[in-house]
Amino acid sequence: MPILYQMDKKKTVRALVWVGAICAICAAFILTSVPAAFAQSRGGKAENDRYAGLIRDVMAFIEQHYVDEVDAHKLYEGAMTGMFNALGDPYSVYMPAEDMTDLSDTTQGSFGGVGLYITKPVGPRADGAPNYLEVASPIEDTPGWRSGINPGDLILEINGESTAQLSSDECVSRLRGKPGTDVQVLIRRGEKLEFPVTLTRAIIEVPTAKHAMIGKTGYLKLLTFTPMTVSRAREAIADFKKEGYTSLILDLRNNYGGLLDSAVGISQLFLDGGTVVSTKSRTPRENRVYPARGVPIVDKDMPVIVLINRGSASASEIVAGALKDRGRALLVGEKSYGKGSVQQVFPLDSDGSGYKITVSRYYTPSDVNIDKIGIPPDREVSFPEFTEKDTKALNDLLNADLIAPFVASHPQAGRAETDAFAAELARQFPLDAALIRRLIRNEQNRKVIAPVYDLEYDVQLKAAVDIFNIGEWSVLMRTSKTLKQLQEEAEAELEEAA
Repeated sequence: MPILYQMDKKKTVRALVWVGAICAICAAFILTSVPAAFAQSRGGKAENDRYAGLIRDVMAFIEQHYVDEVDAHKLYEGAMTGMFNALGDPYSVYMPAEDMTDLSDTTQGSFGGVGLYITKPVGPRADGAPNYLEVASPIEDTPGWRSGINPGDLILEINGESTAQLSSDECVSRLRGKPGTDVQVLIRRGEKLEFPVTLTRAIIEVPTAKHAMIGKTGYLKLLTFTPMTVSRAREAIADFKKEGYTSLILDLRNNYGGLLDSAVGISQLFLDGGTVVSTKSRTPRENRVYPARGVPIVDKDMPVIVLINRGSASASEIVAGALKDRGRALLVGEKSYGKGSVQQVFPLDSDGSGYKITVSRYYTPSDVNIDKIGIPPDREVSFPEFTEKDTKALNDLLNADLIAPFVASHPQAGRAETDAFAAELARQFPLDAALIRRLIRNEQNRKVIAPVYDLEYDVQLKAAVDIFNIGEWSVLMRTSKTLKQLQEEAEAELEEAA
């Protein structure tokens, strides 16, 4: 079973990890050491040596003859970036040291920090005011949460340095650090209240799961796949059992992926043996099959729905594909992203940088690769699409900036007051009042810890709950098809059309 590499101060590598999408929309990948040798290209060793010599010669010429003095490291990074760009694969990339650090934090599932989700606007504000760092949400039971910092608070300074001129990444680097060390922040709450806070950094677990009961349905939302995901899912299911759950919704929407081992582990909670996923590479001896092991903790007769959308990628698609192909769950929502390749990550010891390169593709239990295709849901449910008229009205509403002042001046607004304000805005802007109420709710949630789910506005989640409530699940499962069957039907239709 693959295990996660740990890197010491010299960036040496001690073990192996297969992991899923991490950057932007990231893919499953493996973290390992730089190999001593690679297979030669079709041109053979002589041609490889010739090209390598040309690169060295050009770099030396630039360093000696370019009109200005050049930074050798910048030339190196440019060459590395260009080499991977030439592959035409968005998932094979050169990774500077800071990207490798972020990747390591994510794959390990924890880091030294203060436990705050933060956001920072890009570009100048219309009113000319500084763009300070804003707290989107504190992570529960972390230094930031225990200090009383609230969503919507502005962080004006970090250790005396203004955040107005810092990028979001620079702010993150200053807030993170060795557990047990202090960081001073200056907080602004509202228009005038400013106060300093001393935060003692601690080990922060990457948030991976949220759960709650919706009536008798257990709702489990996975945010990403880290080393902690399986244990957090087990805890959630244990809670569901205590509450006497009769059905389960696994929400993988906007989950970009994570550790492959974690995806396999989540699938094992539902599957009794059999294949979860397989990988196939250019080198047959590196092909692997990942089976479900152990005893599933979700009863085999428990109705299960998996929510997916266009943001469900990589490891999320491994879980969704496994449960669909094995006839264990119904998929509801939108077609998934379509990320079916596997990357390998190689640290470069010299400067902490590294690279990620595609080495294989993964296949669902029915032997289908979904790369650039995605996984279709058994029941498609989409949020309403905006017309051109809706888009203009929404743009006018947002530019009018009426919602934030209302929420700020009515912090305790109830449903009746919110509905009345939404109706007033609907008369000014030709938009559905339900959409306006949702915008108001989103603004209200910026000032508090957001709820685990919002059944009133989440049409996909509501559709899943309705399937259970009206007893449709068993009927729909009987007509559900494997991805292989769907692929064969699509190919047959194309042949008939030809």
